[in-house]
Parts: sequence; structure tokens; C-alpha cells
Amino acid sequence: MISRRNLLTGAAFVLPGAAALLGARNATGDTPKDPHAGHNSGADAPAHQHDSATVASAPRDATGLGYTPVRTLNGSTLPWKMEGGVKVFRLVAEEIEHEWAPGMTGPCWGYNGQSPGPTIEAVEGDRVRIYVTNKLPEHTTIHWHGVILPSGMDGVGGLSQPQIKPGETYIYEFTLKQHGTQMYHPHADEMVQLAAGMMGLFIIHPKEPTTPPPDRDYAFITHMWAVHPGTRRSDPSVMLDFNIFSFNSKVFPAIETLVARLGERVRIRIANLSMDEHPIHLHGYSFKQTATDGGPIPASAQWPMTTVNVPVGATHDIAFIADNPGDWAMHCHKSHHTMGPMGHGVPNMLGVNQKEVEARIRKLVPGFMAMGETGMAEHGEHLAMGHMRGPENTLPMMTGNGPYGPVEMGGMFTMLKVRAEQKSGDYADPGWYKAPEGTMARRVE
Repeated sequence: MISRRNLLTGAAFVLPGAAALLGARNATGDTPKDPHAGHNSGADAPAHQHDSATVASAPRDATGLGYTPVRTLNGSTLPWKMEGGVKVFRLVAEEIEHEWAPGMTGPCWGYNGQSPGPTIEAVEGDRVRIYVTNKLPEHTTIHWHGVILPSGMDGVGGLSQPQIKPGETYIYEFTLKQHGTQMYHPHADEMVQLAAGMMGLFIIHPKEPTTPPPDRDYAFITHMWAVHPGTRRSDPSVMLDFNIFSFNSKVFPAIETLVARLGERVRIRIANLSMDEHPIHLHGYSFKQTATDGGPIPASAQWPMTTVNVPVGATHDIAFIADNPGDWAMHCHKSHHTMGPMGHGVPNMLGVNQKEVEARIRKLVPGFMAMGETGMAEHGEHLAMGHMRGPENTLPMMTGNGPYGPVEMGGMFTMLKVRAEQKSGDYADPGWYKAPEGTMARRVE
């Protein structure tokens, strides 16, 4: 039997697309006003961005775009202005003050005051012009990762263009020849600039889609940071020992929750510009991968899965029908990627009696608690009671509380909340799910 979910994520959801742009022009041939468009003009105008909630909460037929705007978790969509038939965007590379989660902030590098930078959205066939201004203390470039364009627009410093020096502005202009989920990031002092948070999403909607658009279209980038305990700045020299794992530069519970109305079509675009692969697992659902950064996957090549492994430098789109109500975990399935700051090279304390050494250390460090003798679950228990403060500007390993106690995960963790009563276009968190009678695990004597 073919279920509604299988039909959608198979032939009916092959293209990562949206409704055709019929009616996108009025009788005079002018493009209607775009809610993404900014109000500034001129090369010196600042690049403002809109919160994704503002645009994405509008119904598709009210946007005048012809596609479902993407909701970037904890992020925004970059506005554009039409000039002579060209969509004009503005990006500013600059140092910012970033908050990974309440209690942990630090200087990062990003675009337009945020990391990741604002999501660029356009349509296949568009001519785009992107002004990039460098306000960093060193030179940079910008590479349009996965976008098919002329060599001189590819943004590799020293190879396809000179570096953009501090204070300079460069123009990139090209016609979009494909559709899909792409990215942007520097190709200059890349290890430092990527490690510091310089990246963003570049999403190109299809001009002539053959499938209905999703009702909810989410996007995020996975990233890893090395912020040593008690410090504030990410260490770009680290290659393996990362201790902060994020979705769109946020750590749970600061990561935005995904929500959906029961029965809606949902697409999630997952991008990876970190130093490791990430197997992203969604509870409560099977889904199909419908596209990579190389383009749509034919229906015959899709198969149901509950975990999609996203390699470094890649994007994967997944799609499903939200037909199972509840609060469902979504996280990287590398266990240490769902933890907060951890120490590396710490001795194994399982089974070790630490009572004597704990008493001695407590004389020097009041409130110290030795942990790990019987596992690390006690860490979550102490967190719930407000204990176990770490060094200044350092998050606990596990953080966040649910309706039944501590949610013993951090890092790359969020939730999909599906409700029958959720209104179309409403992205507000509906609160905790109340399981119907007889549908929740219980203790027995």
C-alpha cells in the first residue's frame, strides 16, 4: 500500500522546489514588491536583514514570491532590491559578538552582524549582484559553494581573484543556472575564517517546479568550535579536539525548535561546513533524502531512512509528511556532538572512589564535586538543581530541561514539535506535548 508519506517523499517530492512563478509579474511586467527586499540603495548602504520569522510566517500566496520562504533556524533572510532586472544583495564581513547559548558569548567573525550570515534566497534564472564589504582586520574573499558560475566569480583568493583587503568592497555578479541548497564561505585564510564562524546558506528555488512546495522549509548549518573553558574566542588551530557543536552557531537549548501542523509537508535542508561528518537523526519519522547540493535525487534513487549522514562540504535535503504528533528529538548521532564543553585527555573515572580526593580539592575549590564514578548522568541531575558551575563563560556538558527532568543532551540537539492545533504559518513553540492516556511509558511495581 502506498501511504501519503511515501507518495509525497517519492515522486511527488523529487525536486526541492516550490510553486511555479505564475503570476509573479503584474500586467505592467513589473515584479511585485518582495518581503525580502531591503530599503537601502547605494554601495555604502548598510546591509540590513529581516528575522526569518517575519517572512517565513507569511502564507505562500501572500508573499508574491511563488515559493515557500526558508526559515533559517535562529537566523534571517538577506533582503534584496531589484535594480535594472538584477537582484542586488549586500554582505559585510565583520567581527561580531556572538552568543552560543545563554551564559556563553564571545567574538566571532561573520556576515551582517551574525554567524552564520543571513540566508540568500533567489530563483533559478535570476541575475544576482552581491556587494561584499570587508570590515575584518585581514583580507578575505567569498566563495559561492556549489553554485555554477564563471570562474572569475568563484571567490578563491589568488586563483580566481585578488583578495578583498580590509575596507574594500567587491562586486560578484552572475546568473543562477541551477536550483538547490548551496552555501557561501571564504576561500582566504580559510581555516581561521571558517573556524571563526564565516559561512552562510545560498538557496536557489526552481523556476519551473513540478511538485507542490513544502508547507515548512527549514535550513541550518552544522559547525564545530574550540572554545577552551574559561575563554571567549574560538581557537582556529584546533583540528580535532572541538568542544562546542552547533546548529546555525547555536547550542541546545538555544537552538530554535522546528514546529509543524499535523499533516503538513516539511523539508529540512542540512548543510555542513565543519571538520567532521554529522549523521543527523530524527525521532518519530522516516523520511527521504530528496536532494544534495548537486541537485535533486530521482525518486527511483530515494529510500526511507531515519538518519542522514551529511559529509563535510555538502548539503542534504530531507522531506516528510508531519503525520505523527509529539515532541521529537533531532540531533547528530555522534554522542559527543550532543554534549557541551568537554575536557580531552581526562582519565577514565568509572568505578574510581574519589571521596578522599574530592574532600581535599573542596578545601581549595569550594563546591567542587567529583563526578564520573558511576557515569555522567549525575551531571544532569546537579544541573537541574543549579549546581556544578564551571569556569567563567563555559557551558555545562548537558543543559536544558524538559517536562520530566533534565534533557541530557547539549550541542547539536533540537526538537520537531508536531501538533494538530498548530496554525498554518505559525512558528511559535507550542509548549510540551501531553501524551494521550495509555501512550506513555510508565513505572511498574
